[in-house]
Amino acid sequence: MPSWYDGPIKAQGGIKARTRRGSIGSTWWSRRFIDLLERVCDKGRLSRGRAYARQGQVLSIDLAAGEVRAAVQGSRPDPYEVVIRIEAYDEARWTAVEESIAAQAVYRARLLAGEMPTEIEELFAAMGLDLFPRDLDMDCSCPDWGFPCKHLSAVLYLLAESFDDDPFLVLAWRGRTREQLLGSLADEPAEDPLRVADVPFADRLADFYAPGATAHRPERRPAAVAPDLLLRVFPPPCDLGRALTPAYRGLADA
Repeated sequence: MPSWYDGPIKAQGGIKARTRRGSIGSTWWSRRFIDLLERVCDKGRLSRGRAYARQGQVLSIDLAAGEVRAAVQGSRPDPYEVVIRIEAYDEARWTAVEESIAAQAVYRARLLAGEMPTEIEELFAAMGLDLFPRDLDMDCSCPDWGFPCKHLSAVLYLLAESFDDDPFLVLAWRGRTREQLLGSLADEPAEDPLRVADVPFADRLADFYAPGATAHRPERRPAAVAPDLLLRVFPPPCDLGRALTPAYRGLADA
């Protein structure tokens, strides 16, 4: 850095990071994003980017599907323009994601409650998709040859803090807004685990009186019952049982 460099022009009304020291990002999803950055980006420029973020040098951040645009006040009078791009998923892939989420009652319930379940990253991965970007297509209008420059780094850190406030921004960057996703999940009928299929009575006449199936014998079969069982349970008076038993057995054989 040149010896004459006096630092950036102090910005008025900029966005300031909440954390004044240490790492930025407090939730698992924002830390996941930051961890990706800190593994691939120059640590020195990331450090200067954190300082920019804490000083309020970022004037604005606008997030849309596949793109983040920001303005950062640097050492020149005109703010630098920053653009960060990732792949936004198309309608077909989002429909598949929503169907997969809806099939998991716990994920669906937590998202409808405004929470980001930790398992959602695995759900995306199982479909061959990335929730968090592996690669970022980044540009800044500043003359710094480093990548990412401190202006980009400042925006990335503030972006992580915005994910803390609203986890649905992670999904909006991929192409699905909070309203779109929750609207789709709310419209998706939840499967009732206690629901029993309605079979017309006429279709069940053949086995209506058959004993129920068991775990060991799932098919429904008539159980073998002693023909004189009724006489044993309710013995008739006097010696009628002796006379009636042959008759009951004869009816069973018939």
